Amino acid sequence: MTQLRLQELSAGYGGRPVLRHASAGPMAEGAVTALLGPNGSGKSTLLKTLAGLHPVMDGALLLGGEDLAQASAARRAECAMYMPQALPKGVHMTVFESVLVAARSGRHGQPGHALMEDAMAVITELGIAHLASRHLDELSGGQKQLASLAQALVRRPRLLLLDEPLSALDLNYQFHVMDVLRRQTRLHRLITLVVLHDLNIALRHADHALLLHAGAIEAEGLPGDVVTPDTLRRVYRVRARVEHCPQGQAQIHVDGLAER
Repeated sequence: MTQLRLQELSAGYGGRPVLRHASAGPMAEGAVTALLGPNGSGKSTLLKTLAGLHPVMDGALLLGGEDLAQASAARRAECAMYMPQALPKGVHMTVFESVLVAARSGRHGQPGHALMEDAMAVITELGIAHLASRHLDELSGGQKQLASLAQALVRRPRLLLLDEPLSALDLNYQFHVMDVLRRQTRLHRLITLVVLHDLNIALRHADHALLLHAGAIEAEGLPGDVVTPDTLRRVYRVRARVEHCPQGQAQIHVDGLAER
């Protein structure tokens, strides 16, 4: 089973480290890992480093038996599919065309008819089949986000890296997308890392969690072990309770700001 590990990883941009000596893992294939933490904690930097967009300053990025820290940016990009917070503009393609292009770029040598079927299947699973013939520049922000997620999923990368993929979605689609993400991750044995700001979503849908703070890994493990009143106070500076509803699901209740 392929696993991802960080070993004393330092990374950043402009010569300035954002992540400092971060160690984490294993993050297993077939599992969704939630990246949690306040703004500026290093979540996006970690994803961009894994995707080959930021340099590794020190340490190791172990994917199976390969150290991606020693690989070229092109090699890291080959292993990973990165969905950024800010989606590209001015792409003059339909939703279906854009997803098919993504499939072809990530799955070389596979028959064209199979890629077309898979592209439409992912679009349908995400609930946007009615948008397949619409141009991307005609869509709302949430619809574009769903189309971008379809492009990421259809490639079936070893590493699926999603930076706030729920930010423009309504409550119904947030739950639907997380269900699809878990199903696709398990079906195709992806290693999925997803930045989430809604901790209740992480508690409900993630298999594993990393809590980042000031460029370091503050906690790691099962989401229910990572998101606790103590870590919420130390990292997010809030007074909060983690309680279970009658159905057994953990939920966060914030009572106010913690004293500084």
